[in-house]
Parts: sequence; structure tokens; C-alpha cells
Amino acid sequence: MTTGLIPGGQTPDPRPSSTRPPQQRRDLAGQGSLHVDDRPRSSVITARAAANFEPVGRSVATARSFVRDTLQGWGFADIVDDAVVLTSELVTNAVVHAGTHADVLCLRSDDGVRIEVADRYPEREIPLQGSPSTMGSPDREGGRGLQLCAAIAGRWGVDYTPIHKKVWFQLDLPDRPVGTRTAGPSLPADLLPLADSRVRVAVVQIDRVGAISAWNEDAEELFGYPADQVIGKPLTDLAAWPHTPGTSTGIVEALQLSRWEGSYGIRSSSGRVTPVYASHLRVRDTDGEPSTVCLLVRDHERAVLQTPLRVPASDPATGSDGQNADPFEVFIGSPAPDDLDGLLQRTVERARDMLDADSAFLLLATDDETELEVRASTGLPSARQRFARVPVEAGPGRYGSARMPAVHEDLLAVPGAVPLLNGTGMRSVVTVPLKVEGRLTGSLGVAAEAPNRYSNEEALRLQFAADRIALAVESARLGELERLRRGSLSFLVEASDLLAGTLDRDQTLALMAQMTVPTLATWCAVYTIADQASDPYLSYVLHEDEELIDGIKSLLSKIAPPDPVPTPGARVWAAPAAAAHDAALRSSMRSLGLTGGPTHQVSSGIGPTLATASAVGGETVVLPLVARNRVIGMLTLGKPTDEHFRQEILELAEDLSRRAALALDNARLYSERTAISQALQRSLLPPETPKIDGVEVEVIYRAAGEGNEVGGDFYDVFPISDGVYGFAIGDVCGTGPNAAAVTGLARHALRLLAREGLSGPAVLERLNSAILDEGARSRFLTLLYGEMRPQEDGSAELKVVCAGHPLPLRLRQDGTVEAAAEPQPLLGVMEDLELYEQTVTLDPGDVLLCVTDGVTERREGTRMLGDDGLADVLTTCTGLTAGAVAARIMRAVERFASDAPSDDMAILAMRVA
Repeated sequence: MTTGLIPGGQTPDPRPSSTRPPQQRRDLAGQGSLHVDDRPRSSVITARAAANFEPVGRSVATARSFVRDTLQGWGFADIVDDAVVLTSELVTNAVVHAGTHADVLCLRSDDGVRIEVADRYPEREIPLQGSPSTMGSPDREGGRGLQLCAAIAGRWGVDYTPIHKKVWFQLDLPDRPVGTRTAGPSLPADLLPLADSRVRVAVVQIDRVGAISAWNEDAEELFGYPADQVIGKPLTDLAAWPHTPGTSTGIVEALQLSRWEGSYGIRSSSGRVTPVYASHLRVRDTDGEPSTVCLLVRDHERAVLQTPLRVPASDPATGSDGQNADPFEVFIGSPAPDDLDGLLQRTVERARDMLDADSAFLLLATDDETELEVRASTGLPSARQRFARVPVEAGPGRYGSARMPAVHEDLLAVPGAVPLLNGTGMRSVVTVPLKVEGRLTGSLGVAAEAPNRYSNEEALRLQFAADRIALAVESARLGELERLRRGSLSFLVEASDLLAGTLDRDQTLALMAQMTVPTLATWCAVYTIADQASDPYLSYVLHEDEELIDGIKSLLSKIAPPDPVPTPGARVWAAPAAAAHDAALRSSMRSLGLTGGPTHQVSSGIGPTLATASAVGGETVVLPLVARNRVIGMLTLGKPTDEHFRQEILELAEDLSRRAALALDNARLYSERTAISQALQRSLLPPETPKIDGVEVEVIYRAAGEGNEVGGDFYDVFPISDGVYGFAIGDVCGTGPNAAAVTGLARHALRLLAREGLSGPAVLERLNSAILDEGARSRFLTLLYGEMRPQEDGSAELKVVCAGHPLPLRLRQDGTVEAAAEPQPLLGVMEDLELYEQTVTLDPGDVLLCVTDGVTERREGTRMLGDDGLADVLTTCTGLTAGAVAARIMRAVERFASDAPSDDMAILAMRVA
């Protein structure tokens, strides 16, 4: 096929003046006669396109595509169908019946389009005069094209030259207002696009840096934000862009293009995502400052903005210079799309046109060649079909395998032969494989609503086209796969960093969900399993639309959780979609009063029920969370109605689930360890402080370390006998289980030994022996132990032993502070200790302060609080209660340094009332 395009110019009269034939017109009066139209043609030709077609059957479809693309490119969509029908008939007469080359010339003028079809068999009889009956019956091939010309064309005729016969027809353009570029036919009201009573068009202007600079009233009504709340903010803060790692264009890139149309979402002030259809135009002001004007409507009202799609013009088989063109470019057209989705969509559209089909589809094989995944379709419900998967070997024989061409004359005779076409109304279909180096890479198919449309000849033509594009499709697929893998690697690295940054179980669950929605799925749910004897528990649910979370959570709580199968990989879980469908059906029936109940009580719940059914109505998959050879939960991912997961997305989700499972198990182990530590710490401290007549007692304890690590500091106040009370405050060297063992030993041994009637030195000497008996687990211990006896005169007598511990401080009523004991050797170091006790009398109003070294060794750089600093603080506590004294000491210690305490702290304050 050879084509040429010559813009402008006055058309030369192609016919010799001596052989000028009459022009034929349809008899509007219905008399059946043909009239001669001798009006001169004075229209100016503004463009022309020419093509030459070989005398083979496939040239008819190629000629149709040539005329369709030419007229659509000129903007004459109104007359494309008539022109294609007439051209198809005339080219069929030339290349099939006459067996010669066919030359097609398209001429564009001010008032219409003239198309000329010339063959090289001028001797063939053409009926020019007489009644239409001489042209033959419409059922026979000869003359049918001329009958159609007479019925459809505004003017038509036949020209002869010594070597050509040319049949031409002219189609007049419909009347349009001045300036009209495209127009559609008048339609009945019930066929018009559905829109709200008032269509709101949001006008948003974005400045050079991507921030919103203008926001009209319709934008405020659509999305709920007043202008002053959004102006100056980046549009990316509001846009919910459909994103797949490593593949999709982002909103930032779209705003930089000179023109862009497409769909995305805007998150409204309520948190719900509103799907919109957008038209972007990049402009500049008088100062040269660029900005982008965005027109936004609700997605179901996209007809207001959407530009009618035009099929890109195809390249001819040969160039104007007579050189053969690339067969791939002949089929796809030039320039070929540089992205995989665009290439696949162009492929199915060209395959549909080549075989004059009603629909076409293309599937790509998975890496193991066991399944085919739908990647492009035309004439089919693509939202339902996209990413659906079918097995390569669907049945025995060549018709059950995608590796061989197959022709189905009538799908009604073999139900289910092509599952993708179930319920679509398609009757006949032809499918061919795409192969590269003998390996199956995909499958291409076309289908028609009428039966018996295709034979082996069409299968061979489609296979020829599939062979031309298979390598280009595979190269584009590998390129997309590489970009996806790079994006997936970045995604997994970021996910690992986030998961490793927390040991909190609830936060880990939230991160798992937030990383999958909306990047990998529309919604997700996480089930956890406490132990092997427990059932899965629904722990977290997330949807990209926050208003649907409660509905999905309620739905999942009413159905049995998925089985905790440890087998790796994603498996389909049909229960949520089935349950949502049943719930929506019951709600709809109740709203219609079909169950006998009142309708007003349930009508308010129909909307949420249907919304939930739509949200979970697509494919749902379950991935096990396996850590340390145990299933600890399941990650459930879902799509909305009729949507499927891509194989690459499922592989990425499987990698994420392995990392998330380990992070979740680490969080579980850490939580268990923290709980054990806190329980053990509580067991080492007294349950309550006894009430002592005439004496106020206050204790403050602060355990250092994240999760309150078990420490070595302890205290105790306990009754020994009537009117006698023991008190102790100590510090075991180190932390952890060994220190905790000594701490527990010391506290419980003090109580037992003191109640045996032993004196203070005897109690500590026996405790020292018990610590040394611990062997390698032993730790040295500093301990302040004393016995208190309240006196009848209101004072209190204390007998104190200070074994290596910070000395207790006595605060008198006059504000003086002094040590209340002398230092003695610590415990757990020497076997033979000679300890003694000292007697101290506290007068009414006196305070005895006992602390651990975490208080006195509080540091800020090189400065340390020390015993002197503690004494200075205590001098300011005259007249305070025991509780107030302890609180002031703690505040002073905390304010002394800005860093968190690195050691346990215990404060015991006793005041004689």
C-alpha cells in the first residue's frame, strides 16, 4: 500500500474532457431513475491522502483503516462510518472481483470529502444508465457497491481513462455552527450520559512549584475545602494518585505536561476520596510565568471534558518512495507507543479493525507460562477483565491450549471455551499465540457478536500480525518488569526500614496496612494468631476511603477467618465478596419490601451496605505471615468490584509479608519480654506501704530503661512486731535477671530474718552469707536497714545499719541537715562482717530521707548532684509533709539534667508528725 498526503491547492480535474461521465444522484422522489448532475465542482481542496493496495483479500481491511484514520485525523468523525462502508465495497470490487491493484484517493474540501477508488480493469462493464434494478440484487456481489453509493453518497460517479476505471463518491459534511471542530449525532434522552442536576466544574490553577494558586466555588462544593484552606498547599497533598511502584506517571509529572487528560482522586475534607476526571493545560502569563489550569469533574461526568478518542493513523506497507516499511510499523502505526500499556492497547485496536471485529483482547504469559493475564482489551468490559488470569492449558486438544491458533465459529455450541468472553455477547472468536524464540509470551484474540465470522484464513492473518509484534511486546514487557523491580526494591527497602524502627505491636500492624494501601491493594486486613491453639483474630482493617473501614470490619467479623495455611504465596479467598454480595442483596430486598418487613427502618443502611459490597467485590487474596516456622497471622489484600491483582503485585506483596511477619513476631517477643520484666519488677517491690501511727511515710520509685527493665534498686517498709517497723532501701550491682535474683532474695530475707527477732547487724550478716551462697550469680549489695519504734512523747527511735549505701539524711525543724548514720562495708563481698547499729531519735517535725545512688549520681556533663547537692535541696523542705519532700527531691533530680535518667531511683521519706 502506498500513500501520500498533499495539503492545500486547487484540485485538478482528473477526467478527460472528452469522456466526462454523468454524476449519479439518488432519486429523492422515489421514481427509480438516475439523474445527471452537471454542476461544476469549484470547492478548494485543502488536503489529500492517497494509498495503493495489492490485489489480496487483506487489502480490504487495510483500506478501511486507511480511510477511517484519514477522516478521523481531519476531524470528520460524523461521516467516517459511511465512508468506510463505501470504500470497503469499492475496494472489494477492485482487488477481489477485478483482481487488480486499487488506488484510493481522499480529498478534503470546504464542504465535504471526496473519495476515489480506481482499479486497472477498465473493460469491466459498469451500469451507468437505467433503473437501479439493472445493478443486480443486493445479495450478489456485482454492483452492490454502486447501489450503496447511490443510497448513501451525496454525489457519485464513474470516470474512465485508457488504463484506469475510477469510481468516486462525495459525502457532504453536516451543518455545524461556525467554529465547531467535532460534533456528535442527536440522541434520545435515555441514551445521553448521566450527570447530576447541576454539573460542577472545578477550576484549579497550580503554580510553578505545584502549589494551588486559584480555587473556584465549584471546587469548594465538590471537595469541601474553602479557598483559604488550600491556596498555597501542594496539589499532591489532596490528590490520591493511582500508583504502582516503578510504573505509573505521578501527579507531579502530569502537571508538567503541556496537555494531559485522565482520572485520579481528590481527598475531600471528610477524608473520602472523590474520583474525578481531569483536563490539564499548561499556560504562561504575560510575564512568562508558567502554571497549570486543571478542570475537574466527577468521574461519571467525564463526558463534559473528555476529548473523543481517535485511532492513530497507520503507516502504509510501503512508503511514498516505493521502499518497503517495517511490518511491525505497518500494523501498529507510527510512531509506536513507547510504553507497554499503550502498545498493547494499540495492538488490540488494530487487530479488531484488521478483522472487522467487535472486540479484541491481549493476554501476557506469567514467568512460568502456566497462566495468562489480561493486559488490554477493546469492546469488552475492561474494568472487569483487566489482570484477570486464565490457565494456558484450559483443556485437551489444540482448542484448549493457548499455544496454538484456534477458531471458534460459535461459542454457544461450546460454552466456556473462552472464559473471558462469558456474558459479553460474543459468538465467534479467533485466538493466536505470541511467541518469542519458541517460548509462549502471550495470546491475541478477536471476537464478533455474529457466529461463523472467522475461518482459518483470518487466523493466519492474525497470526502473521502476532508474529510481527511479539518481539516488540516482549521487549516492552521486560522493560516494564525491570522498572517495576527497581521500584519494588526501593519499596521493600523503605518498608524494611519502617518496620525495623518500631517494636510496638500495634504500630507494626498499622505500618503493615499503610504500606499496602493504596500502593498494592485498595483495602487490607491483618489477622493475628496468639498461639497454635488460638483462632485467627481480626486485628487491623484499612481502606483507602476511611468511611468504608467500619463497614469492612463489620463484614469480616461476621465471616470465618481464612485458614492459617503455612504454604507460601497468595491464595484467593472468595468469602468476603460472597458475604458482601449476600448482605447487599438482603438490604436491597428489604428496602423493596420483599421480605415483609418495614422498609423505612433499613433504607438508611442500604447505601453503606452497597458501598461495602462494591469495595470488597473484587479479587481478595490471603498471604500467610510466617515467622520462626510458625504462622503468626494472615495478611489479606482486596480489590473493589471486578478488579484483579497483577502477578507482579502479588509477588511484591509476598516479599512484604515475609518482612512484616518477622517484624510482627519481634514486636510480639519484645512485648512479652517487657510484660515479664514489668511483672517481675512489681514482684520485687512491696505491694503497699503500712500505716504507722505518728509517722508519715512516702516512697517514689523510677525504673530506668525502655520497657522498665528489671533493676537492682528496691525498698521495703514492713511491720516486725507490735509497735516496731522495719524499713530498708538497697541497690544491687547491675541489672537483669541476676540482679533481680539478688534483689528478691534480699527483700524477702530481710522480712523473714527481722521477724525472727534478730538485731539489725545479725539480719545483715545472715543476708550477706545468703548472697555469697549464690556463687557465680552473686552480686554485691548496698543496703540501708533500720527499725523504727514510735514513742509516747511523739518522737520516733530508729536503729540504723548503713552497709555501703548512701547515708540517710536527717532534716531538723530549724532547717539543718546532717547524716543519720555512719558508713559500713557493703554486702556480698566479704564472708566475715562486723556490723553495728546506730540509734537515731527523730523529734516531731524531723524528716529522715533515704535514697539510692541513682539520685546522688545524677549527672549533667561533668557535674554530679552528689551528697552535698542533695542536702542543699533537702534544706528547702522544712515544714513540708513526707509526700511533698519526696516530690521536691524528685523534681530537683529530674531538672538537674536534661537527659533521661540512666539508673533506677528510689526515694524513701519518713516524717514524724
